[in-house]
Amino acid sequence: MRARLLVPGLLLLSLVACSDSPPSDATPGGEAEPAAQALAIETAPAEAASEVPLGSVPGRITLPPEARVAVTPPFAGVAVRVYVIEGQTVARGAPLALVRAAEPIAIGGDLARARSELTLAEAQAARMGQLAEEGIVARARAQEAEARLQQAHATLAETQRLAAMAGTGPDGTMTLRAPIAGRVAHVGIETGSGVDGMAAPFVIEAAGPLRIELQLPERLAQQVRPGMGVSVRLPGSSDDSAMVGGQVLTVAPSIDPQTRSVMAVATFGAAPGLVPGANVMVTIEGSGSGEGVSVPAAAVTRIDGEDHVFVREGTDFAPRRVTVVANSGGRAVIADGLTAGEVVAISSITELKNAAAE
Repeated sequence: MRARLLVPGLLLLSLVACSDSPPSDATPGGEAEPAAQALAIETAPAEAASEVPLGSVPGRITLPPEARVAVTPPFAGVAVRVYVIEGQTVARGAPLALVRAAEPIAIGGDLARARSELTLAEAQAARMGQLAEEGIVARARAQEAEARLQQAHATLAETQRLAAMAGTGPDGTMTLRAPIAGRVAHVGIETGSGVDGMAAPFVIEAAGPLRIELQLPERLAQQVRPGMGVSVRLPGSSDDSAMVGGQVLTVAPSIDPQTRSVMAVATFGAAPGLVPGANVMVTIEGSGSGEGVSVPAAAVTRIDGEDHVFVREGTDFAPRRVTVVANSGGRAVIADGLTAGEVVAISSITELKNAAAE
């Protein structure tokens, strides 16, 4: 329930210019009397709130390590054709680009030579083995021929693996394919441009669960545990139903000496509007007391870098530091500093801050 209160303690001074003939309402000393102007302030009582969250902390949305895959060609070459654009959804194994390279052609020649050398080595080993059995040549000659045969087998197997890795055709063209299903996050080549094995021309991001890197302040560092629930509001929404839930995965064992915060990672399901790289506020559910109050969000202001509300005390308002743990549906949830039933100002906050600073 909101009320309106006239605060006589807040006065606006009207300055009266001095002249040789003082105004008729001036005091004998020549000073003008201040003209009081009442300031109307809207108020609202603090309401009891149950299931108060532990707090709200900033976070950055990221992808799981296995959800972002770079696609690189096995050999340097030239892009003959590019099949996809950034943002396009692809299935696993879908063609991304056709690349022509000179090295696969050389590998094809090596493969042909390795097969012919194997055929020759097999014939020589068989011949030497027969001659050794007949006593025409020494057994050592047959063993040498058998060793060359084993070498030919190894050379052929290695060349076949290289040819299979290239996946090229007779003209040296190879097709780069998506290793996972997902969205094309990066396309770094154009038709006719060069491609090498050092830079990834494509990056695929898998659809599915996302992660959030959290910065926990010192006051929450010892309270957050893996398995605790978290929630993220969808961008542009004010409805409590537009929330995505998840849970804390890990909490770092030490505090960063520079930021005085503890890093944590939470996981949650994918939802429209939540994209990797975005900064969000994450509400950590669950607290030790489970009790608190809520007030309209307009009642909370920042003074000296901390959250404050102006609490009615008689006919005046006094600033009071509070601990805001969440903002939901236009209301701020306060875990400490305010009790249910106390009346706070929800308008003319700037004027109240100026009066308190005097």
